Amino acid sequence: MVTAFRIENIEYPPLVFILLVENEEIQRINREYRNKDSVTDVLSFPMLEMKDGEFVVKPGEPDMEDGKLFLGDIVISVPKAIEQAKEYGHGEERELAFLALHGLLHLLGYDHESPPRSDIMEKRQEQVLSEIGLTRK
Repeated sequence: MVTAFRIENIEYPPLVFILLVENEEIQRINREYRNKDSVTDVLSFPMLEMKDGEFVVKPGEPDMEDGKLFLGDIVISVPKAIEQAKEYGHGEERELAFLALHGLLHLLGYDHESPPRSDIMEKRQEQVLSEIGLTRK
């Protein structure tokens, strides 16, 4: 995460909560907040409006918690991460790091709703993972 914050030039000390859950819990959250009754690997709940790492509205004092900028919450399904690590043929550490980074990039306003937007997000993910030594195998 520190590498991603440095690459994104986040000038405030950031605060992100990451919740590791079972499949049933992420399915419940997905159903409750996104109206999708299915298990997913990661969910993000941004607290600030951002687009591609830039603030749409500059944060103010209400956005700070204990002197840190609260970016939002990330929820990761550990069983889904383990399953995907096996499926993709890489380690669980890499998959969990990928999902945390993927969630963080959503908090920072990146998305993969169109091919060009997806390319931008994927390049950023690979840049960070490569820099921390967790490349695809």
